[in-house]
Amino acid sequence: MQNRRNTICKISGKGYTIRNADKYIRVFPITFVPVTGNRQTSCIGTMNKNRRRMALYIITGIIIIAGTAVMLFLRQPGFGRLPSGERLERIKQSPHYHDGAFRNLQPTELMTSEKGRLRVMWDFLFNKPEGIYPDNPVPAIKTDLRELPANSDWMVWFGHSSYLLQLSGKRILVDPVFCTAAPVSFINKPFKGTDLYKPEDMPGIDLLIITHDHWDHLDYQTVKRLKGRIGKVICPLGVGEHFESWGFGKEDITELDWQENTITSEGLTVHCLPARHFSGRGVTSNQTLWASFLLETLSGNIYLGGDGGYDKHFLKIGEDYPRIDLAILENGQYSENWKHIHTMPQELGSVAKDLKAKRVITVHHSKYALSKHPWDEPLKNESEAAARDSLNLIVPVIGQVIELDF
Repeated sequence: MQNRRNTICKISGKGYTIRNADKYIRVFPITFVPVTGNRQTSCIGTMNKNRRRMALYIITGIIIIAGTAVMLFLRQPGFGRLPSGERLERIKQSPHYHDGAFRNLQPTELMTSEKGRLRVMWDFLFNKPEGIYPDNPVPAIKTDLRELPANSDWMVWFGHSSYLLQLSGKRILVDPVFCTAAPVSFINKPFKGTDLYKPEDMPGIDLLIITHDHWDHLDYQTVKRLKGRIGKVICPLGVGEHFESWGFGKEDITELDWQENTITSEGLTVHCLPARHFSGRGVTSNQTLWASFLLETLSGNIYLGGDGGYDKHFLKIGEDYPRIDLAILENGQYSENWKHIHTMPQELGSVAKDLKAKRVITVHHSKYALSKHPWDEPLKNESEAAARDSLNLIVPVIGQVIELDF
């Protein structure tokens, strides 16, 4: 047999060969088949093709598993439900709904950074600068809310944008987030010292007002645990779909478009007004409306700013409602990367002046780090704005009872 180095063994029956230098020792009957160069190339090509096919199967399997996991994750009840049926038909009649989504009064670019949305979010999640979290617990007071007087007007702020109002004998809870401000609990954790209040601490609620459906304003666990102690839910168009999917009755929900209002009781009218922001709890944005509100009561008028960037609508609201006794305004979580959808520090005074507000309280700070500015920078900004623009500023501690003498 020639060219033994290019020879492979084909075993007939059970057996094996031992190679010693250029010699082969046949232990059992073996047939030697010479292999040509073309046949060797064919074998290698077949092996490479099998490897590529196997890699493709593995990648496809990973994609299918990941896609299934995402779909199951997004089907959790906390994500709520997109509007459909009669609610969707009503939404389509709104003058603020165009081409399948709600729009701001003025064209609004969501992300204003050249980095792009994904890069900005990556930097936010994995590049945390110093100072965005407090080193020490944030000052806070634990107040027994059930023991507060029923015959006076007051406000208690719980950090970020959650607060409780009592006006003309009605208790009004706004954007309560007492459990989690994100789809997963390890994101958007509250600052030390701020996690004092739970849904069970709340008294009976006459009105629950939700300004929009972002996770840091509408908390599934909170509203589920409050269910049964809420008289009425008032929210912008489409947000009621979430509440219905969470077991609230349609008759207990009032949805409003901008410039609509509802009289909830004698002496209390809720006006739904524009804001410059966006909405969404999952992958689809702007299927529900975002809003600010004006509470018109026998005691006084209070403006609830919700979230939103500066624009001409504040001046219009100030003209339409010339008596705003208290404006509760957003101040925090701003960035040059999204400067049109949150109030920037230099704009805070302009918002208050446009509204002609007699007094101002700022919120949307001191509990979560949803931007990269120092955690206490909004507190410094409001003090500077008050001095610069002569604002009558109230600066409460979390949990402090603020008497509202209009």
